Amino acid sequence: MIKRIDTLLKLWAEDLHSEASEGTGSGNMIAMLMETKGELIRGTRGSRVLLDESADVELIVNKHLPPLLSLVVREHYCNHDSFLLQKYSHCGCSRDTYYQRLHEAHLCIAGLLMGKAA
Repeated sequence: MIKRIDTLLKLWAEDLHSEASEGTGSGNMIAMLMETKGELIRGTRGSRVLLDESADVELIVNKHLPPLLSLVVREHYCNHDSFLLQKYSHCGCSRDTYYQRLHEAHLCIAGLLMGKAA
């Protein structure tokens, strides 16, 4: 795993896919901006991921990652209710394959984020 990408994905999941953000309506960035008429107002928990970086990660996970990698990323970072064995089972792979896919997803995300910055 790439530590920077791991941290970024943890914050992305907390910002956009946690139960706390869903309860406040801030889980959907577009809806949040519509509610505030385009003005970004962060909640009290405060985000450590920039708005555009969260949006980039959301777009990458939803549109640019292959489905198997996207599934592993969502299972690993957004599903806090399952044990690891259940996560492997849901992804239909072994423990080693799960972590290989997670590492591959990290590499893809890092590459796509670097490509955007260039």
